[in-house]
Amino acid sequence: MSPEWFGLVLLAVLFAAIFIGFPIAFTLIAVAAIGGWVALGPIAMHLMTLQVFSVMRDPTLAAVPFFLFMGYLLEQSGLMERLFRGVQLALAPIRGSLYLAVLLTATIFAAATGIVGSSVTLLGVMAAPAMRRSGYDVQLSAGAITAGGTLGILIPPSVMLIVMGPVVGVPATDLFAAAVIPGLLLATLYIVYAIARSYINPKLGPPVPMHERAESVGEIVRELVFGIAPVVIIIFATLGVILAGIATPTDAGAVGAFAVLLLTLAYRRMSWKGFRTAVYSTLLTSCMILLLVAASNYFGAVFSRLGSASLIAESLLGLDLPPTLMLLLILGIIFVLGWPLEWVPIVLIVVPILLPLVQKMGIDIVWFCTLVAVCLQTAWLSPPVALSAYFLKGVVPEWKLGDIYKGMMQFMVLQVIGLLLVLFFPQLALWLPAVLRD
Repeated sequence: MSPEWFGLVLLAVLFAAIFIGFPIAFTLIAVAAIGGWVALGPIAMHLMTLQVFSVMRDPTLAAVPFFLFMGYLLEQSGLMERLFRGVQLALAPIRGSLYLAVLLTATIFAAATGIVGSSVTLLGVMAAPAMRRSGYDVQLSAGAITAGGTLGILIPPSVMLIVMGPVVGVPATDLFAAAVIPGLLLATLYIVYAIARSYINPKLGPPVPMHERAESVGEIVRELVFGIAPVVIIIFATLGVILAGIATPTDAGAVGAFAVLLLTLAYRRMSWKGFRTAVYSTLLTSCMILLLVAASNYFGAVFSRLGSASLIAESLLGLDLPPTLMLLLILGIIFVLGWPLEWVPIVLIVVPILLPLVQKMGIDIVWFCTLVAVCLQTAWLSPPVALSAYFLKGVVPEWKLGDIYKGMMQFMVLQVIGLLLVLFFPQLALWLPAVLRD
């Protein structure tokens, strides 16, 4: 068997083991080490050392624990609840106001931190009771909560984009800038859809009952100021300085984490138990992600050394498809893989395999990465493995899983529309990075 085909066998073994349920990081290391030793000999062990140390020396990846810490602090501090309360009171008289409050809160929260699971959970805890009391449609409510919660995977400072940058050899700042407009575009599509349906059929999203509205304009202003101001400070302390070129993602992440800590202390919303939980969750998730990065880099090095990545690229190029059709094929593969897999193995394993093909076709890497990010966000809402559904079901057990799926499918259609818009209008992703570079 040729080395190229042996590499494809290793890839098949890897995915089979992952689907069975073996831990991804250790499976990557085991398959690469054993297969690499068989095919390459002792050089496989040297590749392991080189790849692990290259990850340890990468300063961009040091931003991962900082942004995770920000997210977990915000989760524990209660600042997101205050933000939702302020937006909810301000929009109470509008039809579909709770959909709007959920989606605006999710968008703002996504711009303050880069995690997904906790966003869906928090939005479910905060919004579901109010939606039930106000007689909101279960399917549309579930769709708004799950779709809004997944914005954190795309809108900067997304942890996924931080990890993707070193993988594809593009600065994370460029990926951040490219994801801003597509992220806001998706949020706008969600909002327009939910409000339009509420006005077409008022039973889906009636105004908030009078007894749950603010007693005065002053109360609304106070809740808005104290709810939005902290998050705006966080966004400027992190995303603002990154996009302005003042600081690297790692430096900005450190400043942002410190700013969140000070704000939670100033608002007296942080307990010692909550702080410990945030630190422990950050340590756990950071170790998982960084170990996966090192393991996938090692597997990728062995896979490339065998020539398998070039074989795949040349085979796909041999199809002689137009670039747009080839991109649709690639995104279709990523979308399907996003059903059973999380973003981590896709970004760290699949994207590097497809990268030579993208480069040979002359496709802009920043645009490609943005398309992948939007596609992976779509996969979060794709039944039957959509994790967002289980996050929401866990905190709102009275909602039927079938209704949650039906609601998610509505917003998944909107995400596909957003993906196609970014595909056919590349400047949606490329305009802001070009402006910031100039």
